[in-house]
Amino acid sequence: MANLLEVQQATKQFGNFTALQDVSIQVPKGSIFGLLGPNGAGKTTLIRIINQITLPDRGSVYLDNEPLKPQHIRDIGYLPEERGLYKSMKVGEQALYLAQLKGLSKAEAKERLTYWFDKFDISHWWNKKIQELSKGMAQKVQFIVTVLHKPKLLIFDEPFSGFDPINANVIKDEILQLRDEGATVIFSTHRMESVEELCDHIALINKSKKILEGKVTDIKRAYKSNTFEVGILTENNTDLYTTLQGKFDVTPADFKTIDDQLKMKITLDNNTSSNELLQYLSDKGQIMRFNEVIPGVNEIFIKTITENE
Repeated sequence: MANLLEVQQATKQFGNFTALQDVSIQVPKGSIFGLLGPNGAGKTTLIRIINQITLPDRGSVYLDNEPLKPQHIRDIGYLPEERGLYKSMKVGEQALYLAQLKGLSKAEAKERLTYWFDKFDISHWWNKKIQELSKGMAQKVQFIVTVLHKPKLLIFDEPFSGFDPINANVIKDEILQLRDEGATVIFSTHRMESVEELCDHIALINKSKKILEGKVTDIKRAYKSNTFEVGILTENNTDLYTTLQGKFDVTPADFKTIDDQLKMKITLDNNTSSNELLQYLSDKGQIMRFNEVIPGVNEIFIKTITENE
C-alpha cells in the first residue's frame, strides 16, 4: 500500500529539551493511523511539524511523495485538541471565513456548509455566536470546518473531547465514512477503545522516540501469548484445576457466567496446539467457553511503555 505521508527521522529541540528524536512514521493512503503516547511524549510536536506550525531541526516530511511545502496546507485538515474558534463571531460567518482560507470560493463554501449543517441538524446555529454554544456544539462546528475542503490528510487530536456518547458515535461514523471515501486520517487520542474501533495502523511515541509502529492486527499477533480463556463444567472444579496445573501453565480467570464453571487461563508452550488442548479438555467436562486471549491496544500500550522505561 502506498503511503500518503512519510516522516523521516524528525528531530526537534526546544532549548535543552528534546521533544522528538529521529522519529519516522509511514501513513498508508486511505487508512486511519493512530498516533499514541503518554502526555509529553512528543505527539503534539510531531503534529505541529506535519501542519508546518513548527519546523523540524532535522529530518524530512513528504506528502504524497512530495517534500512538504507551504501550499500543502490546503491538502490537510487539522482539528486541534485546543479548539481555535473565535468566540464572538457568528457560526456561519466564521465557517465561511475559515473555508475560504482553505481555498474554497464563498459560493462553494456556502454550498458545502449547508450540506454539513443540514446533515448534523444544526442549520439553526448559523447566526449564533460561538460563545453561545456548548463545548460539544462548538466541536461539531470545528469538525465541519476541518473536513469541509475535502483534504487528502485529516488530523484529529482528541476529536471526541466534549461529546456525549451519542454525538461521539456520530463523529466516529463520519470519520469512518471519510476514510472510505478516500481520506487518510491521523488520529491522536488517549481513548484506547476508540483506537480499537477506528485505527488500521498505530505508532507509539514515548519520551520523544518512536517505540512501536505497524498494522494493528500484526502488532496484536506479535504480542499474543498463546493463552486461552476457558470455562468448563465439571463435577469437581478443584480436582480438575490441580490436574491441569500439572500439565499446563494455568491461572484463574474472571468472567461472568450463569453457572458454576471452572474459569481459568491456560498458556500453551510451542509444542502444544489449541486443538490438542481442546481435545484434552473435552474429556474432562462440558466446555462452555474457549477463547484465545488477544491483547487489546490498551494492554499493548501499557506493556510497551513499561518495558521502555
